[in-house]
This record gives sequence, structure tokens and C-alpha cells, in this order.
Amino acid sequence: MPSSLGFDFGTTNSVVVLPGADGQSLPIIFRDVAAEFSAFRSVLCFWEEQTGGRPEVQAAAGPRAIAHFIENVSDCRFLQSLKSFAASHLFQNTRIYGRAYAFEQLLEAFFALLRAEAGASLAELPERFVLGRPVHFAGSNPDAALALSRYRAAMGPFGVRDIRFVYEPVGAAFYFARRLSQDATVLVADFGGGTSDFSIMRFEMRDGAVHPRALAWSGVDVAGDTFDFRIIDRVVAPQLGKDSQYRDWGKALPMPRRFYTSLARWNELSIMKSSRALRELQELRDLSEEPEKITAFIDLIEGDLGYRLYRAVSQAKEQLSRQDSTEFHFDPGALDIHATITRAAFNGWIADDLAKMAGAVDTALDRAGLETRDIDRVFLTGGTSFVPAVRALFETRFGADRIETGDELVSIAHGLAMIGGREDIDLWCVDENGEKAAG
Repeated sequence: MPSSLGFDFGTTNSVVVLPGADGQSLPIIFRDVAAEFSAFRSVLCFWEEQTGGRPEVQAAAGPRAIAHFIENVSDCRFLQSLKSFAASHLFQNTRIYGRAYAFEQLLEAFFALLRAEAGASLAELPERFVLGRPVHFAGSNPDAALALSRYRAAMGPFGVRDIRFVYEPVGAAFYFARRLSQDATVLVADFGGGTSDFSIMRFEMRDGAVHPRALAWSGVDVAGDTFDFRIIDRVVAPQLGKDSQYRDWGKALPMPRRFYTSLARWNELSIMKSSRALRELQELRDLSEEPEKITAFIDLIEGDLGYRLYRAVSQAKEQLSRQDSTEFHFDPGALDIHATITRAAFNGWIADDLAKMAGAVDTALDRAGLETRDIDRVFLTGGTSFVPAVRALFETRFGADRIETGDELVSIAHGLAMIGGREDIDLWCVDENGEKAAG
């Protein structure tokens, strides 16, 4: 049985890594019909099946959840971006086929299904789990202590006796350190789905071993999902009634913006299907000056089209990383949204977000007492590191020769597994308040 397990529970993907006998970390490999992968999609799908004349709730995670959802879009509950609810006091539970599921129960179900997909690789679990956590959780007024207590509760049923938490960029830094051949001060920028986190570490080579020291860290709740929402807000939302008006008692009033801020979080679209918000939209449609747009929004929610919208937006963003413009298409059924998006326009939409990222880098440097010239290497990890404007932010400041990338989706989990096997593990872990870490 391995001594520890590194678990990077991400907003979009999750990765599990075990330490190898030779000191190398080994990712858990999952298999689909014709593919192998280590980044397991962080999604759940629930549905009912008749068993012995009675309905029983079934569930799947990862690719199986996506496949079932696509085939049975109107007859299941599809949940994604679970991590964005982890630190929210506003999220108490969601009802699925008559049962209330708290966040920790959803995470427990997700890990159980992930483990089943892994087969023999996770048949036996170590007593120590090292879980990554963002420096700053996503959402308004996030409570990190609440999130980590929920993580502990979710892992408890699996017999895990020793649960540790490590900042995600610190895990990525440990993984990157394998490349070093000489002393270096490294800035690690980890771009997730919900947060962007930064860590500055000093690595020194002594006696044939790497001796790491954490200097500072910072984070901001701006990342890949935020960039996606900028496309939604500028291209899609106006076609769903954003900035339109409705008439009430003879007065022209703007459509409430709260409906459209929900588009920033894909998982909220599924929740809106059974919420008061949908009923309010239906009432406002009868008063709207552009009812066809409100109908399109209602169709998006009732048709559980959030995932398809997410894929269309994500593909457009990916294409803008390779070319100067792209044609956005989203036309499932009655909805038909087409637009040309240029990279220049996209860069303008995310300019404020980039400024927040730059500010978080400044914070890390200030906390470490360092200047830009003191950073020897910059390691960019996470899917958003492919966005040209993000990379340019760091190349302009630090120089292209100091920038490195690689293993964008798995580096954190590898680092967590490496930390889990260290004798000085306590130096690298943080408590529920994130206040106790190596200095």
C-alpha cells in the first residue's frame, strides 16, 4: 500500500497521484472507450432507473457522467464546477430526486465514483491524503475553513486518518523543481478554473538533494472560468435578454442583472432549473419588450444546455489561443448564436482580470521582499496559461527566457504526492485558516 496520495480536486479536472517506489510520482490513469487520461473531469450526473418496479438513483462521474448527460439531457441532474461551492455558506445543499445532498456528500460521491473508475489502482487507499487548496477560494465572501472542513468530512468515509492541505502552487513548485540543476528562486503561477494562485519558492542544491523553502504566496479568484464568462457576457448574454427591458405599470425597467451573473458559473444553470429564478424569468417574459430573447434564456435552462454552452465557449477560447479570430457557434435546437470573436476584442474584455492577476503577483513579490530581477524561473501551469495575453503578461515582466511550462493539468497532484512522502511534510502544510506553512 502506498504511504500517501496526492489529490488535486479541481474546478474542471481532478488528478490523483501516488508516490512510486523509485521516488517518482505515478498518476492514476483512467480509460475510456478509446483513450487514456489522467485528468478526470470534475462532474457528476444523477438519474433514476427502475429496479424491481421501484426507481433507484444512479450516478456517474467524469466522462461517463458527460456521456449519460448528452444522451439523456432532459432526464438527469448534471453537476459541474463543484469546487466553486466549497467555501460558500450560501450553499447548504441541493435536492436530487427528493434527497438533499450537502457539498461534502457530493464530493464523497465524486471521489467514490472516481475511485471505481480507477479500478485496482485505488483498490487500497493510503492513510494519508495530501489535498491541494487554492490560496484564495472562488466566490463572494469565501470561507476557506468551511471548505477544508467539508473536504475532511468528504474523505472521512474512506478511512483516511491523516488529511493534509497544501497550497496548489506550492505543489506545482515541487514538481517543477525536478528540472533544476542549480539554485533558483522560482515563481509558480497556477491558473485553475476558479482561481489563479502564485507561489515564490527558493530551491537550493546541497549534498545531491534539492532543499526547498517557501517564501510567499498570493491568489485571486480570477481564472479560466472568468475568461469564459467574458465571452458569455459579450456574445451570448445579449441574445438572452441582457440589457433588454420589460414594462411594469407603464414603466420601462431593465432586466435584472442577477439572472445573467448566474451565467458566470455553469453549475448554477442546473440549479436554476428548479429554482424561483426560473419562475421569475417566465413571469418577466410576458412583460418583456423582447420576449423571444427571454424565451431563449428559459430554453437554455430548461434544456440543460449549460454544458454544451460551456464547451462552445471553451473551444472558442482555445481557438483564440492559436489564431487571431474565431467563429463562435452555439445552435442547439431553437437557440442560434453566431459571432466572430477577435483576439484583440477578447484581450480587451479580460484586461481588468489580467490586472488583478498582475496585482496578485505584486503581492507575492512584496511578501517575499523580492524584485522582478530576483526571480530566476517562472513556471506557468494550468489551462489558462495557454492564453496568449496571460503568457505575455509574464514575458513582458520577466522575459521570455525565464518562462517555462509543461504538464499543465497534472503538475499540482504530482507535487502533492511528493510532499506527502517527505519527512518534513509539516513544513509544507497549512491549517484550515491557511496560516501555518513553511517560512
